[in-house]
Amino acid sequence: MPEGDTVWQTARRLHTALAGKVLTRSDFRVPKYATVDLTGRTVLDVTPRGKHLLTRVEGGLTVHSHLGMEGSWKVYTDQQRWTGGPAHQIRVVLAAADPRTARTAVGYRLPVLDLLRTTEEHRAVGHLGPDLLGPDWDPDRALANLLADPTRPLGEALLDQRNLAGIGNVYKSELCFLLRATPWLPVGALPAEHTAHLPVLAKKLLEANRDRPIRSTTGHRGQDLFVYGRASRPCLRCTTPIRMADQGDGSRERPTYWCPNCQAGPAPSTRPSAASSRGTQHPTQHTPTQHPPTN
Repeated sequence: MPEGDTVWQTARRLHTALAGKVLTRSDFRVPKYATVDLTGRTVLDVTPRGKHLLTRVEGGLTVHSHLGMEGSWKVYTDQQRWTGGPAHQIRVVLAAADPRTARTAVGYRLPVLDLLRTTEEHRAVGHLGPDLLGPDWDPDRALANLLADPTRPLGEALLDQRNLAGIGNVYKSELCFLLRATPWLPVGALPAEHTAHLPVLAKKLLEANRDRPIRSTTGHRGQDLFVYGRASRPCLRCTTPIRMADQGDGSRERPTYWCPNCQAGPAPSTRPSAASSRGTQHPTQHTPTQHPPTN
């Protein structure tokens, strides 16, 4: 699942492949930009911003993309077969060459693809909070953003990119476990020592994983994550079965994992529900003010 560390890795691959080189192919396969041609322009850099990618090219233009849930950028040599998905899922192709190498970057299933003036990048990413892996990281500002609505559930607040940029559903669940709080605990109810440590811990996790091919929060091979994706399996800390429930505003719910023994705070009930056929339970102890997570 693309989160801040995945986007950072993607930006590095694209930057290595394209930056400083002249585009020899530019193929936008979305109606809005079907006639756009960037060939002949030099790629200046590829920069990650939270979960967003900014590919800046000569002439003051930026290709803005977002991976969403299923999007990806793949880089190929001339000899490699494109394997990122069927051709109809390709949204953009950018190719560049120098005397030594030729690389083609292919964007698959990108839910967001825009061409902006570089001076207007704020239209795409100006709403984001401090980037956990970016030069603008400010833990005090991130914490202030999170605490601005103390009644908001911790899990929702972490997913809101306006608070701090880069956390997705995996890190949300893992951070809540490490903080020993359920994702439904109001941010303002988090113990003071955990609150102060939250931005530091979040940055530590993403930094530790930005160079890893397999994401890990536990430090143990073969047991990479504490709770995410481990529904019904024993907690690595106390052996209690991990539980799963949806969390969100109803229109954008996401599977959330937690240990009912290790994590304190409001928790979903186990009574049957319309979603129980896939193992989902719904919160009953706390009804939060809803704020849709922002990318």
